[in-house]
Amino acid sequence: MAGKREVWLPSRAVMTAFWRFHRALVRYSGRRLGLWRARPGREGAMWLTTRGRRTGSPRGVILAYIEDGPNLVTLAMNGWGAAEPAWWLNLQAGPDVTVDLPGGPRPVRARAARGAERDRLWDLYRRIDPKLDAYARLRPTETAVVVLEPR
Repeated sequence: MAGKREVWLPSRAVMTAFWRFHRALVRYSGRRLGLWRARPGREGAMWLTTRGRRTGSPRGVILAYIEDGPNLVTLAMNGWGAAEPAWWLNLQAGPDVTVDLPGGPRPVRARAARGAERDRLWDLYRRIDPKLDAYARLRPTETAVVVLEPR
């Protein structure tokens, strides 16, 4: 059907309100609540701290992730909106960052997966969410698969 979306997303206002609540929960609990480890077949939630590429100020964001060996993998999708997420632009300018996981902080270096590696990691995510390709089609550009390697 022309004009009908393949997948449903809540409004941007609802997503933004949820993100703000989730961030507040993590901040005010001292990162004891709102973060969880990835498990087979299920994403985890981590706190990523970047530096603003223009201001140099610390910026925190909660991201879903999966594990691929020692690496953490996330998608730069900004709620499936058209714009690149600010955290991804910040990572491109300064790839050495820290993530907070339930077991404590971990220093990592970020990079975009390319080629066969990107395809393999995208397929891992697709196993968790069979609608991943439909969500990705909501964006005008390819969604970056971001690899966070231990450093």
